[in-house]
Amino acid sequence: MKFVIQRVLSASVAVDGKVVGEIGQGYLVFIGICNTDTEQIADKMVKKLIDLRIFEDSEGKTNLNLKAVSGGLLLVSQFTLYADCKKGNRPSFIRAGAPEMANSLYEYIIEVCKKEVCKVECGIFGADMKIELLNDGPFTILLDSEEICK
Repeated sequence: MKFVIQRVLSASVAVDGKVVGEIGQGYLVFIGICNTDTEQIADKMVKKLIDLRIFEDSEGKTNLNLKAVSGGLLLVSQFTLYADCKKGNRPSFIRAGAPEMANSLYEYIIEVCKKEVCKVECGIFGADMKIELLNDGPFTILLDSEEICK
């Protein structure tokens, strides 16, 4: 499982010209699900996501987590995080989770996050989404379950 986390001042996701999710300050999180991922892996990744201290405190140090700043989450499924570009110029997505399994885990992640964070918005699994964001920093972090869940 991979999370690409962008600290944002605001972000939104639209499908067919209609905004389906938007937040103010918080994290825009692109979620890639691998064919070997489980709910246990998702739990560890969400805990790390929620506990990350990447917001500035009064002294300008990245010392505050999402809850400390009352931040929101915008969660967007993105299977392309598992693109394999080793051979040729056309990516392979063989490691990406099958749609039914990946959607189930994506929905699970959304529900776990809703138990921890007041404002959780999301994209629509498998849809052609348009993302707008105002990156704060920019500040982008990659969480990979192969490193987090060792």
